[in-house]
Amino acid sequence: MTTTEAGATAPSADSTQNATHGYHKQKDEHLKRLRRIEGQIRGLQRMVDEDIYCIDILTQVSASTKALQSFALQLLEEHLRHCVADAAVRGGDEIDAKVDEATKAIARLLRT
Repeated sequence: MTTTEAGATAPSADSTQNATHGYHKQKDEHLKRLRRIEGQIRGLQRMVDEDIYCIDILTQVSASTKALQSFALQLLEEHLRHCVADAAVRGGDEIDAKVDEATKAIARLLRT
């Protein structure tokens, strides 16, 4: 496990490098979506640089935040459908670990 900038614990690259993740089938769509969000963020930088009215910037911040939240929910759904469901099929303690992992991810999303 490694610690991210935000202080969250993330799996190390070694433990997840060869795994097929739930988002794998939609990877290209996700990357396209993230590029659009990245464009929104660059737009925010441009708005600040150009001294755009505060409320207009806040409106764009809200749109960017919603886009990230929507992306996160889609990724969470894919995690539940793929990773958690796979653990349930395998049985044992792994399902409890995956449910706990998903619950913590949901808690982090709710804090934002």
